[in-house]
Amino acid sequence: MGRKLVRVFAIVVAFCGAITAHAQTADLVSKTAFRVCADPANSPFSNKEGTGFENKIADLFADQLDLPLEYMWFPMATGFVRKTLKENRCDVIIGFAQGHELVLNTNHYYTSAYVIVTRADSDLASVDTLSDPRLKGHAIGVIAGTPPASHMARNGLMPLAKPYQLMVDRRFYSPNQDMLDDLRGGVIDAAFIWGPIAGNLLQKGDGDLVMTPLLKETLPPKMAYRITMGVRQGELVWKRKLNSMIRENQVAIDRILTGYGVPLLDNMGQNLKEVTQ
Repeated sequence: MGRKLVRVFAIVVAFCGAITAHAQTADLVSKTAFRVCADPANSPFSNKEGTGFENKIADLFADQLDLPLEYMWFPMATGFVRKTLKENRCDVIIGFAQGHELVLNTNHYYTSAYVIVTRADSDLASVDTLSDPRLKGHAIGVIAGTPPASHMARNGLMPLAKPYQLMVDRRFYSPNQDMLDDLRGGVIDAAFIWGPIAGNLLQKGDGDLVMTPLLKETLPPKMAYRITMGVRQGELVWKRKLNSMIRENQVAIDRILTGYGVPLLDNMGQNLKEVTQ
């Protein structure tokens, strides 16, 4: 066999192998159920009772696909993607930050930001940036290891900071709720919280607390993030299907999110988004 023929044969084999690999990857997606990977105790995102906003979006998509909804429950902690999506126990994670290498991201379906929460009658209620000098000398709550903590360190706000745990068993502990309880009790004077969590918790209050999205930070880490759905690497057909569904159902998705108090931003993450009701 001549060298040219050998080279052509090798190319054909590689091409056929790629096609087979793609077919095998695509076949991993269930044709009989909409299989969702989710945390069973992560309100307001997801929970076993099906009352989180990611549950509602999953319901919407299952209806659109005319498939029964099935969950693979696993705590959103180390090993979540490996023990769910990568082991083919489910086919999609409803909420995943854009750009994470563990999954193949769909197009984003919402953008939100960290917020500062204060008492409505506080002199900090109009603060909208972590570099505001009015924050100096105040006790501020923050979830350890989250982006606001880096800004607090840069701006000299850590000496009086009160950190709250990032990784806990949400069946028994709610650090964000604890932070807001401390804010109401005067233990801290302000709290930095991920917007979807803060917005939902404040919905259940009596208006004594207010939140302001942190949209003016110019230094890293960023405060606004695009949220996508996550699928297995290589599942481009499935990704495109979900992208189409996101686009076709964006209005309904926005309504679900705003119903839970999620502060939605425009695609650039610079202004609050106007949502059609």
